[in-house]
Amino acid sequence: MVVKYNPREIEKRWQQRWAEDRLYEVREDSTKPKWYALTMFPYTSGDLHIGHWYAMAPSDVHARFKRMQGYNVLHPMGFDAFGLPAENAAISRGIHPFTWTMQNIENMRRQLKSMGAIYDWDREVITCLPEYYKWTQWFFLKLYENGLAYRGKAPVNWCPRCQTVLANEQVVDSCCERCGAIVSHRDLEQWFFRITRYADELMQHNGIDWPERIKLMQRNWVGKGEGTEISFALDHPGTAEKEVRVFTTRPDTIFGVTFMVLAPEHPLVAELTSPERKAEVEEYIARSRWRSDIERLSTEKEKDGVFTGAYVVNRLNGEKVPVWTGDYVLLSYGTGAVMGVPAHDERDFVFARKYDLPVRVVVAPPAWDGKELEEAYTEAGTMVNSGEFDGIPSQQGIEAVSDFLEERGWGKRTVTYRLRDWLISRQRYWGAPIPMIYCSRCGTMPVPEADLPVLLPEDAEFKPTGESPLKYREQFVSTSCPQCGAPARRETDTMDTFMCSSWYFLRYASPHYDTAALDPDKVCYWLPVDLYTGGAEHAVMHLFYARFFTKALRDMGLLNFGEPFTRLFNQGIIIAGKQKMSKSRGNVVTPDEYVSELGADAVRAYLMFIGPWEQGGEWNDSGISGISRWLNRVWNLVLGGCRWEEDVVPADREKAGRELSRFTHQTIRRVTRDMEKLRFNTMIAALMEFTNYLARVKEAETVSISTWEESVDTLLLLLAPTAPHLAEELWQQTGHSYSIHNQSWPQWDEELAEDEEIILVVQVNGKLRDRITVPVSITETEARGIALERQRVKAYLEGRKIVNIIYVPRRLVNVVVR
Repeated sequence: MVVKYNPREIEKRWQQRWAEDRLYEVREDSTKPKWYALTMFPYTSGDLHIGHWYAMAPSDVHARFKRMQGYNVLHPMGFDAFGLPAENAAISRGIHPFTWTMQNIENMRRQLKSMGAIYDWDREVITCLPEYYKWTQWFFLKLYENGLAYRGKAPVNWCPRCQTVLANEQVVDSCCERCGAIVSHRDLEQWFFRITRYADELMQHNGIDWPERIKLMQRNWVGKGEGTEISFALDHPGTAEKEVRVFTTRPDTIFGVTFMVLAPEHPLVAELTSPERKAEVEEYIARSRWRSDIERLSTEKEKDGVFTGAYVVNRLNGEKVPVWTGDYVLLSYGTGAVMGVPAHDERDFVFARKYDLPVRVVVAPPAWDGKELEEAYTEAGTMVNSGEFDGIPSQQGIEAVSDFLEERGWGKRTVTYRLRDWLISRQRYWGAPIPMIYCSRCGTMPVPEADLPVLLPEDAEFKPTGESPLKYREQFVSTSCPQCGAPARRETDTMDTFMCSSWYFLRYASPHYDTAALDPDKVCYWLPVDLYTGGAEHAVMHLFYARFFTKALRDMGLLNFGEPFTRLFNQGIIIAGKQKMSKSRGNVVTPDEYVSELGADAVRAYLMFIGPWEQGGEWNDSGISGISRWLNRVWNLVLGGCRWEEDVVPADREKAGRELSRFTHQTIRRVTRDMEKLRFNTMIAALMEFTNYLARVKEAETVSISTWEESVDTLLLLLAPTAPHLAEELWQQTGHSYSIHNQSWPQWDEELAEDEEIILVVQVNGKLRDRITVPVSITETEARGIALERQRVKAYLEGRKIVNIIYVPRRLVNVVVR
């Protein structure tokens, strides 16, 4: 009698054995090719839900597959442990962020271990521990030494509830994505990284295999624009400035300018605003401060503005141009001023119609009759109403007008970028302290490397306002100048947590190396990452910053490569109730109960069977029950015992053996190719078909025992990455040595995988008339002869002349008659 499959008992036992034997311990090995597979590490929110497993389980399956292929595989795990949620929890629950975070890590580590992944836990990194953030601070100092970190005043998104600066990406519909408070703008002294120095390189993705949409998102985020900066004359008693400069990619439309718009933050706005317009302008500026940059640039937001009462002069035609202020213009992009050409820009057209401003056509569409346009014409055309440039094709006009402006000193060709330097200052406690000191004598001084890490004080007091307790902790703030020894004060801002995740993948190579951030030999062995998997939502933050960081370290001589991730794969998302899982929606599916009832192997397999990994799918309890039944069938198939008939005709046994061998090798080929391409759902389908085929073979009892055992072994080896516990148990139960996970991946033989027979389609004048089963080795002459002898075909040939016979090997015979 077969012992019942008990995944709970089996999985716990094997996980303990693997840990005791250090089966997945990873060491550098020059005799093997390396494979560094990494899944984006999770934030320490407290519980892993099925969405986390969906990111992690398939990547573990692929890593196991590469390991069985003979690669030395590094597939580590750690925790992104700094950030606002922990600090907010400290305030709302009266618990220290460190305590809350480490408790969450303990629970998440338990959940991750229950998955049965090949993580080498000795390589775990936790970003909130001093042994890690010491080197985060060290990297900050290196960036500072190399001119890539600086302090400057800048308008920032400010959350009044979290009492911290937010990146543009953290502002959603004018609100903080974390707490929902309305975000405003403030001018603060902040620390920045000069990511703009790498703008051009960050637009290039040479030599890396990344999804095209991610590459496009990053190129758009950099936002490189090649155009012309044009000077408009300014003669206003309120300012000493003699010009206002705008950037445009369409200098050919300069004669169509009917207004100019300045960003509300532009310093000239206050100087140019007339007394009678002052109250209205100031009120508009105050309103704009409550809007995020993303909202201001949104195509869905209605464009608005206020007239300042001032004018500039278009030097090319001498016209006075009214100056407005509008928050769809950003001070941080271009010059903070734009020229309004409503006839040839959709945004300007809407603005002009709203405020009854002139719309002058200066680039004529084909066959234009001189009538007023119903909408902006933004394509190429012929320049009109443009003085000496009339009649020139607009594309030539771009160059001609630019030459004209440069010759007179009224403009110059230039390049602008949408990308801005990375603001890394955060006014909060739970982050890596910025290692800088302010001395009244010596100015801004870096903390000496020997004094790192600058530790977070453990006895911080968290206020209901959310303000960072660091600035109120005198023992933390007060220090001495490292240069002159005079009393000084520490920087109380901490670093953006994206700083921590910009280098964690490097630390896995030598996580306990204590004399430097990186062991150069081990980094050289393991890096760059061969396969990086995670969500597409990180395209313009984590993935972007990690690329910048890698390139900066390369230029400092700390790395010998410039791209951190050779291949990037973005998995889809798991939904429940047709919605993305979230605690606020109450539709989060936790893996623990399913692991306890059906086993981790069932959860792993179901997540891969649910649909293409890049597309995601919907969680369904009946679906995972079906996977559980399949694994039970595998258990019973392998251990259920069998009785092989002794009196089977040798020819029949040989034929059955060939068929089983052929199906086995075809399955190896299918599963291997699907694994390589991360097509896990079709890989699972192939294993299910193989299981069903083996069940039929077992029932027929016609193959030899050796052929049967060889095919069962193959099933277990192919199953091992997906269901590691079940495969390990069955491998032992069938008399093999420990461990199946140290076995080599099966290889298929093309000849053995070849079908012995094929279905040949027979057509007459392109219409299907018959299907015939023929040997795979059939020749063209044989195929023609058989086709012409078929009774169903002869009926369509009687009384007609054969003009031609078309043969497509192994597919069809088409008889052409008339």
